[in-house]
Amino acid sequence: MTAAATSKAKAEPAAAWGAVFSMALCVAMLIASEFMPVSLLTPMAQGLGASEGQTGQAISVSGLFAVAASLLVTTAAGRLNRKWVMVAMTALMLISLALVAAAPNFAMLMLGRALLGVCIGGFWALATAVIMRLVPEGDVPRALSLMYGGQAIAAAFAAPIGSYLGGLFGWREVFWALTPIVAINLAWHVMALPSLPAGRPQDFRAMLGLLKRRYFLAGLIAAMLSWGSAFTMFTYLRPFLERVTGADVTLLSVLLLVLGCAGFLGAWAAGRFLTGNVAPLLKLPALLMGGCTLGLLLLGGSAVAAGLLLALWGAMNTAMSVIWMAWMAQNADDAPEAAGSVMVAAIQASILLGAVVGGLLLDAMSIQATFIGGVALAAAAIALIGDGRRMLKPQ
Repeated sequence: MTAAATSKAKAEPAAAWGAVFSMALCVAMLIASEFMPVSLLTPMAQGLGASEGQTGQAISVSGLFAVAASLLVTTAAGRLNRKWVMVAMTALMLISLALVAAAPNFAMLMLGRALLGVCIGGFWALATAVIMRLVPEGDVPRALSLMYGGQAIAAAFAAPIGSYLGGLFGWREVFWALTPIVAINLAWHVMALPSLPAGRPQDFRAMLGLLKRRYFLAGLIAAMLSWGSAFTMFTYLRPFLERVTGADVTLLSVLLLVLGCAGFLGAWAAGRFLTGNVAPLLKLPALLMGGCTLGLLLLGGSAVAAGLLLALWGAMNTAMSVIWMAWMAQNADDAPEAAGSVMVAAIQASILLGAVVGGLLLDAMSIQATFIGGVALAAAAIALIGDGRRMLKPQ
């Protein structure tokens, strides 16, 4: 082995796959906690005496606090060991779930969701940078796909099981059921994550420096449009399926299960085929997911058509996260924590905007208007991305 190869081998971390799987479980719990109100929107609204549009803001408030936390965590954490920051974020998720489950009113629900937002922002801002330190460089796409496999697990089982159990036992019991799993994940983090000392402190100047890079800014805006399109539709999927498709609780659970199970295929495909140049893949999420939303507008009255479209949407949903985070890892590898903070803030802001605008359109106009808004955002993303080459850093 040459001296250069020996030096590179020493620089690369030994693969800590147990820690990667612990991160994947945390992702599953975060996604389940963040978007569980989607599958429980109607009963939660009834139980808290609020409209469906208002209750949908329970997602937007977590997004608001996630934006703030994602921008602050890398600077606020300073020299803290990143292992213990991740442990603290998971503990905060546990507290949030307990507050939501016990919420006597809408205000307490929003407080619990705000705490969850801090956890979401803090975790995601550091997650890709942590994964990059857990495995060698060549294994990063695979590790990312495994981590986002947690997203597929949550999408596959959290929404349909939440919808079904919510119908049997009540929405509060669904949130209580998540707490022991998060407690187990907290203990797994402590045991599996290696010590991750902080590197060079990141500040807002590093984040602003990234925004001055035209290719990074263009990619960031395209990612925001892609996520905004997805969650303008997804946040209000249950009302659409109930009103347009005519789904009862059983059919709703089946359709959400189809959507979620397809996410495993998306995560596997992204990890399997995402190698080298990511540019041609950047527009796929907006193209396919926006097309599925349009398809639901045209064919959503059929349960079979809705199921097929949701399967394609679900597969692309998990692939979207892997595609864009791989883009970030490849094009901001010199400042991964700062890039993670900016990226997560942008994504959460787009989710927040999608939930807010979608809720306003739903309450003021119709569920169809909400979905049309999602299609418009997808079209804007496709137009901006083009062939994707403008979003790659100069070689």
